[in-house]
Amino acid sequence: MAEQLNNEFTVNRPIEEAWPLITDLERIAPCLPGAELQEVEGETYRGVVKVKLGAISSQFKGEAHFVERDDVEHRATIKGAGRDTGGRGNASAEISAHAESLSPTSTRVVVTTDLHITGKVAQFGRGIMGDVSTKLMAQFADNLNQMIDDQHDAQPADDAAPETAGDTASDTASDTAGDTASDDTAPQAASDTASDDTAPMAAVRKITGPATEPIDLVEVGSGSILKRVAPALVAVVIMLLLLRRRRG
Repeated sequence: MAEQLNNEFTVNRPIEEAWPLITDLERIAPCLPGAELQEVEGETYRGVVKVKLGAISSQFKGEAHFVERDDVEHRATIKGAGRDTGGRGNASAEISAHAESLSPTSTRVVVTTDLHITGKVAQFGRGIMGDVSTKLMAQFADNLNQMIDDQHDAQPADDAAPETAGDTASDTASDTAGDTASDDTAPQAASDTASDDTAPMAAVRKITGPATEPIDLVEVGSGSILKRVAPALVAVVIMLLLLRRRRG
């Protein structure tokens, strides 16, 4: 199933603050229902998206990366692909996002997703996935703004830290400079430290965090699903009435 999804949401921050956050996949991944980031390798982000459809549970394991990112025009494009770990299908998407300033304190983000899904999750066809994506985007926006508000509330307590850290660093640097000047072994130590700094870093960085709950498509898209099955239910009721009349 191929479908283009169009959504938008609002971030309660000026665009200069909102854009860097929106494009920080590691920070915003926990805000998306069902998504769990597991590791980062360079510009490639790997994780899982968990989906539940009635009694059927699927876990799409895959990766995503930026195809384009323009921090001046506030545009970005991400490509992602994943495969159901149970072998029941796969999904791929190209997601384009564009942010624009609504006011000095708010930013609107328009998201266009070209989605391709096969397997059990695609059995409801087009239309339902659009309604589901709209509700999921609304949940994502709520979670994102809540995260921003929580960080903003905690900011005053952190403001004093840099000055204290700066004073401590200055004192430490002064003491260290004095000790280094009188220590004949300092050049060797500095050489060893420089050598350690050039040691290669791990290519893959693991992300640890709480396990996420799967997206329940029946619950999220209940309105659309009821609309789709309503005609069938009406037909069943009519057939039952006809059978009763014939028997009578």
